[in-house]
Amino acid sequence: MERKNEFEKIKQEYRNVQMDEKEFASYEKAVKNAASKGRGAVVKISMGAAAAVFAVFLILPNISPEIAYAMEKMPILGNLVSVVTFRDYQYDSGRHMADVKVPQIVVDDTEGEKDRGTLEKTKKTAEEINREIEKISEELIQEFKENAKDQEGYQDIMIQSEVINSTEEYFTLKLICYQGAGSGAQWDYFYTMNLDTGERMALSDFFQEGADYKKAISENIKKQMKEQMAADENVAYWVDNKDIPEWNFETITDETGFYINEKGEIVIAFNEGDVAPMYMGCVEFVIETSAVEDILKK
Repeated sequence: MERKNEFEKIKQEYRNVQMDEKEFASYEKAVKNAASKGRGAVVKISMGAAAAVFAVFLILPNISPEIAYAMEKMPILGNLVSVVTFRDYQYDSGRHMADVKVPQIVVDDTEGEKDRGTLEKTKKTAEEINREIEKISEELIQEFKENAKDQEGYQDIMIQSEVINSTEEYFTLKLICYQGAGSGAQWDYFYTMNLDTGERMALSDFFQEGADYKKAISENIKKQMKEQMAADENVAYWVDNKDIPEWNFETITDETGFYINEKGEIVIAFNEGDVAPMYMGCVEFVIETSAVEDILKK
């Protein structure tokens, strides 16, 4: 709560702060001094009306010798939902490497076009997603730290994020996780919010009640798989494989990743190894509108 209040205070100051070059120089010096002051150091910098104004929270934990810190960046004002870097964890011992930037969804309380009920629901949904992201990230970091005790082994991890879609209606955040030890694997998580209602979206929310959307989407994916393999001999999917039929893709599930792209189309996303050999990486399929238009909610 204390950090949230600090953040809101800086947002208000953000709108009016201006500095000349002399003032900027003193604040630039303050940035360098902030790291030595430990937890909660706050620096505000402005280069005038034509330059960027930003705020940095630099937190240096004393519990570990690694370079580990949390950093929050000012979200773009005017957006109901923005993403900041909540934690930045970097480590490199030559054998063990970590590049972790844990995102956090921030809801702008001052957004005037949304009623209070929608804002509160949006905030609640964002907090729920943030908790999930923190849990996923912490588990991966702790596993990394435990493995790093092995002085003979090699490993690397990466956590990044990407805003896939940000419109007046929908917001989608993609969490990208990678873990390597000899060979590597990437897996992604997608979080989609309906900004009109503040609700977190499930794939079923886009379809009429009782519609067999999983079958419709899965059949379209199989069709695309076969078309891609016919067009390129280097493309391989587990579909209609008579040698290992138990590997064949049959249907999406409630856990299958998805998002809505900028054209309003449904995109189904699979992690490495889910529906294809690992060398294919994470694969996505834009579902053809004709395959689902009859069962979409109007």
